[in-house]
Amino acid sequence: MKKPKDLIDELLAGCKTPADIAGENGLLKQLTKAIIERAMQAELTTHLGYEKHSVEGHNTGNSRNGTSGKRLKGDFGTLEIAVPRDREASFEPQLVAKGETRWHGFDDKILSLYARGMTTREIQGHLEEMYQVEVSPTLISNVTEAVMDEVKAWQSRPLDAVYPIVYLDALVVKMRTDGRVENRAVHVALGIGMDGNKEVLGLWTTANEGAKFWLQVLTELKNRGLKDIFIACVDGLKGFPQAIETVYPKTTVQLCIVHMTRASLNYVSWKERKEVAMDLKAIYRAATGEQAERQLAAFEAKWNRKYPTIGALWRRNWQGVVPFFQFSAEIRKIVYTTNAIESLNMSLRKAIKIRGPFPSEDAALKVMYLALRNLAGKWHSVQNWREALNCFAMLWEDRFPATT
Repeated sequence: MKKPKDLIDELLAGCKTPADIAGENGLLKQLTKAIIERAMQAELTTHLGYEKHSVEGHNTGNSRNGTSGKRLKGDFGTLEIAVPRDREASFEPQLVAKGETRWHGFDDKILSLYARGMTTREIQGHLEEMYQVEVSPTLISNVTEAVMDEVKAWQSRPLDAVYPIVYLDALVVKMRTDGRVENRAVHVALGIGMDGNKEVLGLWTTANEGAKFWLQVLTELKNRGLKDIFIACVDGLKGFPQAIETVYPKTTVQLCIVHMTRASLNYVSWKERKEVAMDLKAIYRAATGEQAERQLAAFEAKWNRKYPTIGALWRRNWQGVVPFFQFSAEIRKIVYTTNAIESLNMSLRKAIKIRGPFPSEDAALKVMYLALRNLAGKWHSVQNWREALNCFAMLWEDRFPATT
């Protein structure tokens, strides 16, 4: 019996160029064809119960009946294979099932390209260029359409009872509705579970971002099993805290400090931005709420004559800012900004920006869901999470899950 190395050397003996190995009629493609056909012949042997030409097959009532041609698409390109048959037509191949024309993993290639924002026509051209496979737009549509059932199941899945931190935000996506293209808000909820891992809780679309729609989103989350949120991190949308408190009355609503700082600096000339930013930092870097309020008063005394809007902005939103000062340094690092969800939204925008307007709401949701699925595999648990969890246990002992 030849050793594997000797077999490989023998196979490669006639290969002089890369095309001889990986080309249209190269060695790899020939081997793939040979292995698939040999494996299917073995499947038929198992089905019949005897080897080819064996006397055990005489008078069994069923026997081999030649082959039928089949065109198979895969990473190797398009491959013509011979599928064995039996006279009773009772043989059901497992390696390449009846009616199957795509090799395992080929659908994943389509979905991966779709998740990166490529259109049906672009996917068709890419597959033909890379794998020399002609794929119809209908096949691509069928593969991506099958994802919608997965999206619906994901959107309605049960949730954990407690997510210590939930970030809530929205991004704008162009999609066609009732025959016209319009900007629609896609609402995103990103939770951090008790284990410190991030999880997107759902995606919801509506004409505009608003507190009333967020109330519907939060109600749905509660109906799906989310009983309690310790901290909800949001931007400064009017009515947002009230919407959260309606569904989760014990939840601490924390406005994003970075949003507040950016909004403040919008009123400042470029020449003075650095100085104003440093004075604002003295407010949110304060050790206590009382100290922060003194720093705010000092800021107003210094800047109110020139930028009265900034002090008024912080005073108006102070109830959403002040919870920040009850937290330890570990928790402050996590809730200081909604960057976690803004980073997520940035990745979603990358997936959708090259598509132009989506033909429907479902088409947009499919692309964003697939993009999320790719992103989730790269996420890591939140840093210093154990320290933060200990603080949660002390702050909200009566609400802390006993099984944690």
